[in-house]
Amino acid sequence: MSDHVDGPRQIGDPASDLTDLFVFTSPADSSRTVLAADVFPSAGTEAIFSNAIKHDLVVRRVAVAGVGDAAKFKADDAELRFSFKFDVLDRVPLGAKRIQRGSCTMPDGQTVQFVVGDENGAASPDGTYRVFAGLRSDPFFLAWLVEELKRFPNLLLHDNVLCFLVEFDTRRVLDLSKGSLFGLIAETVPIPRPGGFIGHEPPRLDWVGRPEQTNMRLNNNAMAGTDDVRDLWNQQTPFAIAEEHLPVFRQRMLDSLKNWDMRDGKTDWAPAALAANANVFLDDFMTFDVAKPIDDGSHLEIEKSTIAGRPYATGGGRTVNANVIDMLITWLVNRDREFMQGGSTGATKPGTTSFPYLASPNAQLQTVEESVDLAAAPGDVWALIGPFGALWHPLVASVKLTGSGVGQLRTIETIDGKQMIERLDVVDQKRRTYSYTMISGIPAVSYVGTLDVKPKGAGSTAEWRVQFMPGGQPTLLVKVMASTLLKTGLESLKKRFGATT
Repeated sequence: MSDHVDGPRQIGDPASDLTDLFVFTSPADSSRTVLAADVFPSAGTEAIFSNAIKHDLVVRRVAVAGVGDAAKFKADDAELRFSFKFDVLDRVPLGAKRIQRGSCTMPDGQTVQFVVGDENGAASPDGTYRVFAGLRSDPFFLAWLVEELKRFPNLLLHDNVLCFLVEFDTRRVLDLSKGSLFGLIAETVPIPRPGGFIGHEPPRLDWVGRPEQTNMRLNNNAMAGTDDVRDLWNQQTPFAIAEEHLPVFRQRMLDSLKNWDMRDGKTDWAPAALAANANVFLDDFMTFDVAKPIDDGSHLEIEKSTIAGRPYATGGGRTVNANVIDMLITWLVNRDREFMQGGSTGATKPGTTSFPYLASPNAQLQTVEESVDLAAAPGDVWALIGPFGALWHPLVASVKLTGSGVGQLRTIETIDGKQMIERLDVVDQKRRTYSYTMISGIPAVSYVGTLDVKPKGAGSTAEWRVQFMPGGQPTLLVKVMASTLLKTGLESLKKRFGATT
C-alpha cells in the first residue's frame, strides 16, 4: 500500500518507514510549490519523529531522454536537498503537553527551526521557505484486496501518519531558466554516530519516488514463489540504482508488469511498450513540471504521455487528494482502456486548500460492540463469565490472576500462544457488569472493555464492547481483531445456554 510497510526492515522500524510522497502547487498561492512526505504507518495518536534519522526531500532537474518504446528520463547530478532533523522531547512537568522540536536545512544553507505539530509551521526570515512537521490523517487510501483485485473498503480508514513538509517560492528556489521538469524522492537516512562493535549503519533505511514501487510492482503478491527484493531496493541510491542490481530489478519489473497486464485476462501492453514501462518505473522518482498545472488527475500523466510518444500536457506530480491507486491499477491492468474504481473514493479526510494541506489527525474513539441473546437467566450466565479470572472463552488457553479486587491483573494466554494483560477497573456484581483496561496484547491505545449481562424476557443478553484509540497497527485490523475476540466468545455461550429465537 503505497510505500507503507514496504519490506522486512520497515516492519521492524516503523519510525523510518516512508509511506507517501507528494509534490503540488500550493492551492493558496500558485507561485509556491509544496513537497511533502509521510512516515510511520498507523502512527496512532502518540507517535513522535525519530531523533536518530534524517528525513530528506531531494529534487533533481530531469530531462526527457527518449519517448515511445525508448521512453526514458534522465536526472542531473546536482540536487536540491531539504533535510529535516528532530530532537528528543523537551522536559515538561508531569501531565503537561509534550513538545518535540526540529529543524529543516534548505538547499541554500538556511535552517528553519520549528515545533512539531504547530499548525502554522515556521518560515525563513526572507519568506522563501515555510515548513511543517506533525501528526496528520493518512491521505492515502487503498480500497482493493490487491492479490485478488477485489474491491474493498479503505484499508487505512482512521489511520494517522507523521508528515514533514516544505513549501517554497518556486522561482526563487528552482532555476527555471534551465527547465521546469524535475524529479523528487524522499529518503530516511541514519544520522551518523560512533561506530559500534559489529557492522555499520545502512546507507539508508527507506526511500520513495512513485507510489507502489515496492509493494505492488517489485513485490507483486500475485506472483507466488518470488524472492522479496524490497529491502535491497530500499538501500539503493535514488537517481542512481546500482548497475550490478539493475538486471534483477528490471526482470522483476517486467515479470510483474506482465502479471498486472493479464489480471483482467486481456493483453493491453505490447512487449516493447511493456519494456518501456518497466524502464520508466525503474527510474523511480516522481516527475513534476512547475510550468504546467498539477491537479488531482495529473499524477503519472508525464510518464504515460512519454511512453505513448506524445508531449505531456500537465505538471504530473501528486496532490494530497489524488486517487493514485486506482490510477495506477488502471494503467497497469488495461493501459487506461477502462477506469478501475476501488471500493472507496477518498481517504479518511480530504486534504485542505491551506497550509499544511494534509488533514488534521484522526482522534475519534473507536468502538466495537457484540451481543448475544441467551435462553438462560442472567444470574446463570453471569456466574460463568462474571468472575474476572473465569476460563470460558474458546480462544483462551489459560488465565493467571495477580492481586484481587479493583486493580487486579489477569494474564491471558491464547490458544495460538499470544499473551494479553488486562486490569480490572470497575466491577458491579448486582448489575452484573465489569470494565477493564488492556495493558498489553492488542496494538491500540486506551483500550477499555466492558462485559455485562442484562435480563431479556425469560432469558438474558450478554453484551461485550470495547473502545480504543488507534496505535501501531491499521485501525481496521485492530477492529477485526477485537470483533473476532468478542464475537467468538459470545457465540460460544449459545452452546452452553441455548439461544433465544
